[in-house]
Amino acid sequence: MNGRINRPGPKRQRLFGGPGGPGGHGGIGRPVEKAKDFKGSLKRLMGYLRPHKVNLVIVLVFAILSTVFTILAPKITALAVNKLQEGYMAQMLIKNPDLELTREQMAVALEALEKNNGQYDFPFIGIMLLILAVIYVLSAFFNLLMGLIMSGVAQNVVHDLRKEIDKKLAVLPFKYFDRTPHGDILSRVTNDIDTIAGTLRQSLTQVITAAITIVGYIVMMLSISPALTLIILGTLPLYMIAIALIAKNSQKYFVGQQKELGDLSGHVEEMYTGHKIVKAFGREKKAIAQFEEINNRLNEVGWKAQFVSGMMLPAMNFISNLGYVGICIVGAFWVTRGSLGLGDILAFIQYSRSFTGPIMQTANIANIIQSTVACAERVFEILDQKEEIPDKEESVSIIAPKGRVRFENVSFRYQEDQPLIENMNLNVQPGQTVAIVGPTGAGKTTLVNLLMRFYEIQGGKITVDGIDIRDIKRDDLRRMFGMVLQDTWLFHGTIRENIAYGKEGATFEEVVEAAKAAHADHFIRTLPDGYETVLNEEASNISQGQKQLLTIARAFLRNAPILILDEATSNVDTRTEILIKKAMDNLMASRTSFVIAHRLSTIRDAQLIVVMNEGRIVEMGNHRQLLAKQGFYADLYNSQFAGAGGT
Repeated sequence: MNGRINRPGPKRQRLFGGPGGPGGHGGIGRPVEKAKDFKGSLKRLMGYLRPHKVNLVIVLVFAILSTVFTILAPKITALAVNKLQEGYMAQMLIKNPDLELTREQMAVALEALEKNNGQYDFPFIGIMLLILAVIYVLSAFFNLLMGLIMSGVAQNVVHDLRKEIDKKLAVLPFKYFDRTPHGDILSRVTNDIDTIAGTLRQSLTQVITAAITIVGYIVMMLSISPALTLIILGTLPLYMIAIALIAKNSQKYFVGQQKELGDLSGHVEEMYTGHKIVKAFGREKKAIAQFEEINNRLNEVGWKAQFVSGMMLPAMNFISNLGYVGICIVGAFWVTRGSLGLGDILAFIQYSRSFTGPIMQTANIANIIQSTVACAERVFEILDQKEEIPDKEESVSIIAPKGRVRFENVSFRYQEDQPLIENMNLNVQPGQTVAIVGPTGAGKTTLVNLLMRFYEIQGGKITVDGIDIRDIKRDDLRRMFGMVLQDTWLFHGTIRENIAYGKEGATFEEVVEAAKAAHADHFIRTLPDGYETVLNEEASNISQGQKQLLTIARAFLRNAPILILDEATSNVDTRTEILIKKAMDNLMASRTSFVIAHRLSTIRDAQLIVVMNEGRIVEMGNHRQLLAKQGFYADLYNSQFAGAGGT
């Protein structure tokens, strides 16, 4: 029965999330968290969209219609402008028959004279403007419907994901929560899923519209002038090179920025949560100096990141302007010769100037999707965790538990290669009060965790009323226990709701009786709203001792046959501790009780005291028997009460 307790603790948390901030959708320069298995995780994420494939088809149709209408608008405008140009040329020819025109211009003017007697074709222009208005309205309408449907799909997907995670967290073993920082779990459930929702809601439709827009623009430009289109297509390699170079160079600065931001947030967290210690030791100047050092590094790398990423838009505009200049020179020459209509060149310029947008959007979306798949991977890591060993099909329920508990040759280890508890034996009779004492890290709380089957033992067995706890349903097993821990847990709600948490369907009268038994009734009634006083998220609107009283009242209300009290009175004053101890003595009179205590004065009356050290039981007996042995317990006791007088 030897070994050492080496329970893994949580890692220190940072105030901020991963790269790019929680749930953020940045630009091209934003730091990308890359997925380990991009294809596999993307395929798995897309699997959540299968139940919504009908809606996705509708979204695709609406996206195509909205984009097509948007693409057609400049072409319709060109028809109207060309008609105006025809009328103008005809008017010029009527006023000056000797006007020198090219063959193409003369053909246009003669056609206008023949069709409209040289007048402006305002009915046709009016129809084009009406069609243009209808196109813009329809484009906006389909875009609105697309957004609404896709938002519904995104929310349904993340609803399913959150539901899966909630169910998964309920069946994960305690070792997962002990080894995984709670802030990391919270970030996966909130920030990462919010990022997924944002991408599904916006980026998927943007991928569709951007792709259609690029293809549509090329088709429309080809229909106007294949030669001018070649000029635009010639700038595409320049766009790709600029995006690759700037994104690559800005990436390292953004990574550095996130590192410095993490260091800064960690420093701020430490200094402000421990500001009393900082002031007590007079370390304010050093804290400020450390802050300035990190802040300066953050400022420098942040400036570089923003500067380099900020070059993206000017570079895109420069390349776009190169194509624009080429189009204007060649296009103007063809317009003057009559080879191209004025409306056509205006429409082409509009297409070419808008061509940069979907390219930038596509690059940005590729970045966002990469980060989103990484977020999805983090969520899937929770869903893929190994669950608790399921209850056996032949699991039994103890109808009227008496509370007899036995540890028979129990062996346990947190890590496979580090034994902690070996061949432990303990026999607790119904109604017996067992105190578990020992130095910090001796294994006292581990013993309780094994008893409630928060962890699975590697050897031996633990029985309640002669039945192996592995043969009892977990829910039924844990209903047999009432717990009061040193770390109080209260949720955002009324005091009545927090006490009633100990018993499903508890009446107000039962809540009050439990509060009176825990000596909490008086302070509750002095509060402005009494039992209806709402506790905030951290229950910081009441004192630490009052929190402890409420958790004790919750245990009273539970009325379980077996009690576990882990430093239950550590946060109350001495007078209240005496009162609670009397109430607990009454409560424990007919119940099996396990009391973990560092203050040995609270357990002197225990019928059995189990002394633990380094994961093993070193002594057992009552208070007087253990003092008489002059062993480990006597050393612990005398170290606390030397000179106090009496035993």
